[in-house]
Amino acid sequence: MIFDLFPLVKPILHNLDAEKAHTLTVNCMRVGMTGLFGQSPNPASLKTEVFGLTFSNPVGMAAGFDKNAEVIAATHKLGFGFAEAGTVTPLPQKGNETPRLFRLKKDKAVINRFGFNNKGLDYFANGLKKLNPGTTPFGANVGANKQSDDKTADYVKGIETLYGLADYFTVNISSPNTPGLRALQSKEALSDLVIRVLAARERKMAAGQARMPILIKIAPDLTSSDMADIADIALTTDIDGLIISNTTIIRPASLTDAQKNETGGLSGAPLMAPSTRILHKMYEATGGKVPLIGVGGIMNGADAYAKICAGASLVQLYSALVYEGPGLIDRIKFDLAVLLQENGYSSISAAVGSAHTKP
Repeated sequence: MIFDLFPLVKPILHNLDAEKAHTLTVNCMRVGMTGLFGQSPNPASLKTEVFGLTFSNPVGMAAGFDKNAEVIAATHKLGFGFAEAGTVTPLPQKGNETPRLFRLKKDKAVINRFGFNNKGLDYFANGLKKLNPGTTPFGANVGANKQSDDKTADYVKGIETLYGLADYFTVNISSPNTPGLRALQSKEALSDLVIRVLAARERKMAAGQARMPILIKIAPDLTSSDMADIADIALTTDIDGLIISNTTIIRPASLTDAQKNETGGLSGAPLMAPSTRILHKMYEATGGKVPLIGVGGIMNGADAYAKICAGASLVQLYSALVYEGPGLIDRIKFDLAVLLQENGYSSISAAVGSAHTKP
């Protein structure tokens, strides 16, 4: 394990406004301060292959941290097996009014209502073009502008513009902070979206480019009917996987922090149970045939392992870093390796879905 400097800087960051602390962190990473934290080697048992990509470990940085693809290489250096940047929209947008990011310290949670604030596709793409090719996968999370009349067209434009510059795409239709966005999870709207984004990929492949995986990111606030519809689309189209899940608009009764009623999406520890339930159900609904990425509430290795057993081939986190710092990544990897060994699994892939009753 590497010596963890985060306890020394955490009081400074937590004395700042939450969004200012986030901006400061990104800026520090841009100038190379990631190297101060170091990383441990990846246990061999954590290496895995999902939708045609190889991951040195299954723990990824979720979208939302690196909104403009400015610190991809620095994020990889923290020890993640992959990273996802965005959400990026075709046109730059400021997002919602501040304040829009809140730490619920008593609950180890975060509420945000950013509203896809980002510098737009051109800035995002130019940053990717400057990157040196690496071996750690990177995903581009694409979204729609708030004022767009045809939000699906925005997703198509994102994929067309960034095609070949990332290793996979995530189509984010589940943020609660853009009006009308979650309506794209209805069967009719999602079917249309999937047809159009897959057609964009086919056009790129017909022009000689390689096939890029496309994933859909869904909300945790879904009905059984919603889940059945999404599973059906995932099983009957060429979509490569689902990310489960985004933030929740539901406020659990267990929340105690004074800021618990702020408008926006809730993430962090309180999201672990509901997001894992949805993950478990979607694994069953898809019969384990669709790769799933488990996100929401992971605070330690046991949480990550629970997601994997529920059906996740990979996991992502972000909010936990606010409270635990980058040293958490090494701790999760170490704990995962131990849990695999204790439960008789030689690899991550062997443990995926093990919480389900086998026929």
